[in-house]
Amino acid sequence: MFKSLTIVDSTADFVVINKPAGLSFHSEEGPGVVAIAEQQLGEKLFAVHRLDKVTSGLLLLARNTVAAAEFTQLFSRRQIQKCYLALSAARPNKKQGWVKGAMQPGRRGGWKLTSAQQALAVTYFVSQGFENLPFRAYLLRPYTGKTHQLRVALKSQGAPILGDSLYGAAEADRVYLHAYALAFHFAGTEYQYQLLPDSGEQFLALVHHGLPGSWLTPWQYAWPAAPSLPFER
Repeated sequence: MFKSLTIVDSTADFVVINKPAGLSFHSEEGPGVVAIAEQQLGEKLFAVHRLDKVTSGLLLLARNTVAAAEFTQLFSRRQIQKCYLALSAARPNKKQGWVKGAMQPGRRGGWKLTSAQQALAVTYFVSQGFENLPFRAYLLRPYTGKTHQLRVALKSQGAPILGDSLYGAAEADRVYLHAYALAFHFAGTEYQYQLLPDSGEQFLALVHHGLPGSWLTPWQYAWPAAPSLPFER
């Protein structure tokens, strides 16, 4: 039962919250994260992007229709940089690089990556292993916003996200995917948010160990140039 949400930042036009893992985006059997935030803040809020139920971390909600329209444009034009943390217990096919492909529905409500070149899902990732920790950590930057994109990307590399049984990983106390950073310009101001995960035994072990230094300000990381892609609708 989620009774309150942590507010990371609040401005006249938007709020940034820390979405807990396991909380649905939409109201299903109980109130979803947007409904809970509206009740907590006592106002109407507008969703401008989404996180899977299993994913924790930074979620931006607009406070008025004008801001909602502007953020929708920024997301569709890929002018908001998003970065995620993930853990996997498996060895990947490669330690960093692009994952590109078309997403198609798979079994049991999952998705799969294909070699088709239309409506591509595009992700770049880097990873780091640790001598005394039973997992490899991933910093992922999605250049598109497809359903289950990051979960499918790591599955395609032979390294499904820890706890993500839908994509072949062993069960764990949570699915180890966290919306870690957001960076964007809005109304003449630059905003940068970074939020470490605060749930999950293995995430807490990673936080205790410490992330690679270059991951601490991911908007300054030397990411490759965004590929030429049509704007998302």
